[in-house]
Amino acid sequence: QAADSRREQFRQYLEKSGVLDVLTKVLVALYEEPEKPSSALDFLKHQLGASAPENTEVEALRLEVAEMKEKYEAVLEENKKLRTKVKIY
Repeated sequence: QAADSRREQFRQYLEKSGVLDVLTKVLVALYEEPEKPSSALDFLKHQLGASAPENTEVEALRLEVAEMKEKYEAVLEENKKLRTKVKIY
């Protein structure tokens, strides 16, 4: 009986906080998907806005940022050299 009471209190808590509505909407969206996603869990995470980038994605972006910084520095150096040449002429 105590377990049933705790379960009911928890259900009421989820209902009052809006969790049940959100979960229901997300599950209905998954049900109504014409082409079911390969990962239902990823679909749910995405729908709930909790999908974080994968570590490989983050690492790829870090590498890209590092490359862009190098290119930026090279362009600044080239700009500096060209400005010097322009002053000479």
